[in-house]
Amino acid sequence: MTTLKVGDKAPNFSALDQDGNTVTLSDFKGKKLVVFFYPKASTPGCTAEACNLKDNYHTFQSQGYEILGVSADSAKRQQNFKNKYELPYPLLADEDKKVIEAFGVWGPKKFMGKEYDGIHRSTFVINEEGVLTDVISKVKTKDHAAQIL
Repeated sequence: MTTLKVGDKAPNFSALDQDGNTVTLSDFKGKKLVVFFYPKASTPGCTAEACNLKDNYHTFQSQGYEILGVSADSAKRQQNFKNKYELPYPLLADEDKKVIEAFGVWGPKKFMGKEYDGIHRSTFVINEEGVLTDVISKVKTKDHAAQIL
């Protein structure tokens, strides 16, 4: 699990989005940013979470927030996910897990009795100065926007 906490500087990152554009933390300087990490594009929990954020996107924007989704999926898989569910925000294809590891959300998981390494579903809220104002590790996929706003 992540060791980052409220008050910490957000890790600097640079990764490609679903269209191959480079996205960095500094792109959001002066803006509030929600970075949500999810295990796998187009799976039921991740779809519920991404669509809940999409359904509340105007509220986020009206409060000055940008949103970024991050998983270790390929750019093509991220693009399919974004298009299929009409997600209005970029999805980072962090295949080398640099962003995932910088935020400390990669680690051992258990599912149906099997242990494996994977992404811990987590969300980080970053203020205009690049400081964490919230770290959400117990994400409610169907009501995630309410946890953030």
